[in-house]
Amino acid sequence: METDENCLNVISASRKRSFPISTVPHANRNSFKPTTTTKKRVVLGELTNSGSVCSSRTSDTRQQLKQANNECAKTDAAVSCESLHSNRFLYAPLIYQHLHSLEIEEKRRPLPNYMEKIQKDVTAGMREILVDWLVEVAEEYKLVSDTLFLTVSYIDRFLSSHYLSRNKLQLLGVSSMLVASKFEEVSPPHVEDYCYITDNTYTKEEVVQMERELLNFLELELSNPTPKTFLRYECIIMNLQLLIMPSYSTLELLSWFLVELSLLDYCCLRFLPSMVAASAIFTAKFTMQPEKHPWGLKMQHYSGYKAGDLKDCVLAIHDLQLSRRSSSSQAIREKYSQQKFKGVAALLSPSEIPVSYFKDVDE
Repeated sequence: METDENCLNVISASRKRSFPISTVPHANRNSFKPTTTTKKRVVLGELTNSGSVCSSRTSDTRQQLKQANNECAKTDAAVSCESLHSNRFLYAPLIYQHLHSLEIEEKRRPLPNYMEKIQKDVTAGMREILVDWLVEVAEEYKLVSDTLFLTVSYIDRFLSSHYLSRNKLQLLGVSSMLVASKFEEVSPPHVEDYCYITDNTYTKEEVVQMERELLNFLELELSNPTPKTFLRYECIIMNLQLLIMPSYSTLELLSWFLVELSLLDYCCLRFLPSMVAASAIFTAKFTMQPEKHPWGLKMQHYSGYKAGDLKDCVLAIHDLQLSRRSSSSQAIREKYSQQKFKGVAALLSPSEIPVSYFKDVDE
């Protein structure tokens, strides 16, 4: 890792633990700073045409609605949560099936061995440094996590087919985040902002040119299922947010932390995004309730994975959680140590996962 850091001096030189907005040139600050003007909401009231007929109809309608609401309230009390969930998630299996069909398409998958097969100057350690830095950039510009995951997806897919010298790696990183933020964000940072965040290592023209090359490579198909896509689905459809347990939100946040840690590890590219998401949930549940089997039939049904299918991926994520793989990357841990994420990065997991947890469950 030390060798990689020395080699990748461009990224290391421009790493900033904090990117103070106050130091950004005035034009750049305003390019992405949200407006503070408060917009007055105008409520659309009753639209009426004059006439007593309309007034009487409105009165009758209100009375009918009131009676209907009372009946609905009585009916709702008798409706089970299970039936409500069934209606709410009626199309969820079809959506999941579609996402899974997309994730296995060859053009959407990076090569799991592109460092050995394609790249000669870029290493896995350099990739880790870049991803760690991009996490800081995303935090500084308050980008949504989907932007970060898409960014890393673009980087890995591009590197799977294009040889790149190490001095262009950070350029690929910021250009990928530029494209991803335009796709995901309401108010994405401008090109100048990304140039600034690299200490102007690259010019606006260089960033735009790399953006053009990336878009041509992607053939303008910017949407791609990532581990975060599947994690969001699985957290909802498997009712992680609705379970009767006081720490449900902590469980979800811990899953976010673990799935984000997987971005750092080049070896995790061999796993499908859906498997990474399922493994993050498995590891999170084990961390919070180590005495209880983390993968029941319900989890198996909704994710499509048996516990045994997840073993290699779970062990890889578990190693990342326990910092067993030597790494100086701390941006993700610092991010999830914040109060808004309930400090889930500090949660300790048992050092070993029982072998029995990877056996198929019958009930």
